[in-house]
Amino acid sequence: MSNSAVEVKHPNVVSHAEWLRTRSEFLAKEKEFTRLRDELSRQRRALPWEKVEKRYEFDSTNGKVTLADLFDGRSQLIVYHFMFGPGWQAGCPSCSYLADHFDGPRIHLANRDTTLAVISRAPLNEIEAFQRRMGWKFPWVSSFGSDFNFDYHVSFTPEEKASGKVYYNYAEGEFPSEEGPGASVFAKDSAGDVFHTYSSFARGLDILVGAYNFLDLVPKGRDEDGLAFSMAWVRHHDRYTEGYVVDPAQKYEQPKSSASSCCAGETPA
Repeated sequence: MSNSAVEVKHPNVVSHAEWLRTRSEFLAKEKEFTRLRDELSRQRRALPWEKVEKRYEFDSTNGKVTLADLFDGRSQLIVYHFMFGPGWQAGCPSCSYLADHFDGPRIHLANRDTTLAVISRAPLNEIEAFQRRMGWKFPWVSSFGSDFNFDYHVSFTPEEKASGKVYYNYAEGEFPSEEGPGASVFAKDSAGDVFHTYSSFARGLDILVGAYNFLDLVPKGRDEDGLAFSMAWVRHHDRYTEGYVVDPAQKYEQPKSSASSCCAGETPA
């Protein structure tokens, strides 16, 4: 499957009057969806909170920081759980696809009392090297040696993987990697207490992918039908080539580990 331009197949061509009639009918459905989405967002904001009792520490470019420190003086924090395990040669391409959307909104989020931070289990030096390669500026810290990723069900122990079942997206099932993607939201009160308000995983992260929202507007859409792994076409943004080919039978593959790494697979004591 080549990603080069191909002719777009059209289902039918009609007069302007007919086009306007069908478009207006569809607009009513779009408005209904918008109202439903607003109501779902309202219900999400009304969900109960849970207090974060553990003191989580992370490695950052400024030394050790806590979860509370990541708020950076604001009362709301969004954490993206980026799939980047210890010893991996690179971060997950699909998570990188999402991360390409992070830097632009940060100034806008900051002015709505919200900080966006990224957390991965890879050691900080591996994160920094990959972040330099990708040209990202968002805060990205390492939870290596911490329970954080395991407590929020985005990293899985060798024992869990060996059992064939891991707990992810609020259910037990098979998962093709030792790391999973997700987003978690936290709030901090005036006393400095931190609360976990929401987490989302898998397709729940679609809303964060601006490129998908653009593709959903065009005739071919995401053009992922027939792919064994829907995001098999996604590359790190510095790895696309003219006319590159996607294998429709390709399934998800965890990024390879560096042979020289002594960290791969390590879990907290």
